Amino acid sequence: MYSAGTPTILKKILDRKLEEVAERSKVRSENDLVQEFDRHPAARGFVRAIEQRVAAKQAAVIAEIKKASPSKGVLRDPFKPVEIAHSYQKAGAACLSILTDKDFFQGHEDYLMAVRTDCELPVIRKDFIIHPYQVVEARAIGADCILLIASALDRHQLQDLHDQAVELGMDVLVEVHDAAEMDTALRLETRLIGINNRNLHTFDVTLDTTLALKDAVDESRILVTESGILEPADVKLMQDNGIHAFLVGEAFMRAEDPGQRLTELFGEL
Repeated sequence: MYSAGTPTILKKILDRKLEEVAERSKVRSENDLVQEFDRHPAARGFVRAIEQRVAAKQAAVIAEIKKASPSKGVLRDPFKPVEIAHSYQKAGAACLSILTDKDFFQGHEDYLMAVRTDCELPVIRKDFIIHPYQVVEARAIGADCILLIASALDRHQLQDLHDQAVELGMDVLVEVHDAAEMDTALRLETRLIGINNRNLHTFDVTLDTTLALKDAVDESRILVTESGILEPADVKLMQDNGIHAFLVGEAFMRAEDPGQRLTELFGEL
């Protein structure tokens, strides 16, 4: 499924995901999940919300809701997803990203469902999606978009899962870390290409990753820079280089008021 160069922590997560899919599918089949589609309105336009901001040269912020991470441990306790979502919405976030992985990020699909019900913004399911079951599950819980990580999938898997998500009415954010993954991602018709500035081998973060890869993304796509946006100077650096879409999590999760921190970083949106 993954290459020899896949980072150890990612291999561990992906192995657990295969177990999780097997466990969940015994409890609820894909057909059972499809019956849940009618509970949710049509997917909100995740890409459209970002396009509108980018076209106006405004910051399109995908504000992340996550309790913990493998490298940093618990980021926020107490953790109140709906309260955080409202804080982000009030501050002008374009979209929300919600971690649903339980074992490594202490996430849950219930967080996404609660936020999607109580908040107006489009929501991406942030998880390690490697199997068609998870794509169906994402729509069943109300996700408007899914994340596909290029380093977790081969080219054919990436294409198949992308096409499945689109067929179900969801948008797709494809995440890359290097030039080879970028080349693979650009074979897809997805509008959103995310560049993760975190090295999954060392966990080091540098915005130079986005700057090195950005020219591969033409105007038919939207580039989203992920990780490492910690100060207004980081925002300015990206915008000066023509990048207006951001996925930010840790900087917000450690703040007393995540929405206020969003405003401090990006100004009034």
